[in-house]
Amino acid sequence: MNASLPATTKDTGRYEAMFTRLDEKNQGAFVPFVMVGDPDFDTSLAIIRTLISSGADALELGIPYSDPIADGPTIQKASIRALQSNIKVKDCFAIIKQIRSEFPHIPIGLLLYSNLVLVNGIDDFYQHAQNAGVDSILIADVPLREADRFITIAQAHEIQQILLAPPNASDETLSAIGEKSSGYTYLLGRAGVTGAETEVELPAAELVAKLNKYKVAPPLLGFGISNPKQVAAAIEAGAAGAISGSATVNIIAKYLDDHDALHSELGKFVSQMKAATQR
Repeated sequence: MNASLPATTKDTGRYEAMFTRLDEKNQGAFVPFVMVGDPDFDTSLAIIRTLISSGADALELGIPYSDPIADGPTIQKASIRALQSNIKVKDCFAIIKQIRSEFPHIPIGLLLYSNLVLVNGIDDFYQHAQNAGVDSILIADVPLREADRFITIAQAHEIQQILLAPPNASDETLSAIGEKSSGYTYLLGRAGVTGAETEVELPAAELVAKLNKYKVAPPLLGFGISNPKQVAAAIEAGAAGAISGSATVNIIAKYLDDHDALHSELGKFVSQMKAATQR
């Protein structure tokens, strides 16, 4: 790691610094998603280290939840494995805090559900997230029209609230996202739930151009990204990068009983996906 780089979000922010660095290299971002605590505390910590050392530009992390309505079976099972290991929200923040101490420059985002945020109060959750070193929070079941109260609290805790841009978003929606977005914009590759089994419906360059017209935060394409070809197509269409969740979690599920193979396969997967971000 380069110790001369800023380690806080107070100046340009880790996302902005990342996008600037990647633009200089003519690359997009590759962002893997995993469920924190899957399959257990120590293995999860080791998995996240492997993702970073293999080339992940940023992290998108889930917190285990009993009713993940936006997730397909792969990520649902990851939640179940973590919950069966008695992983609590406080354990997730402990893992994130450890990762932040080891990797001060990598952007760390949470993708989760509103009940986890609301149960002890929004401000309390965002305070814990800030203390752990989280850069952004995306709440999957909070629509844009209800985002303002979360954005206000996020800003108070120097956290960027990530907004979803569906592929069929109206000009009015995109304009609102442009006004409110920061960090990055999660561009949905298709409708439905998460899952590598259903291929992404790649956005036309016209859609990304429309996003840019409304000056939304850099769009990262997610939902259905499972191979390097899809990453390359997303970058070619003008996206700032790609997020891969179910395909990453599938590797974890496949090698639960063979940790050497688990880290080897995760490393190969991330390296290949990252290589596909070269413009």
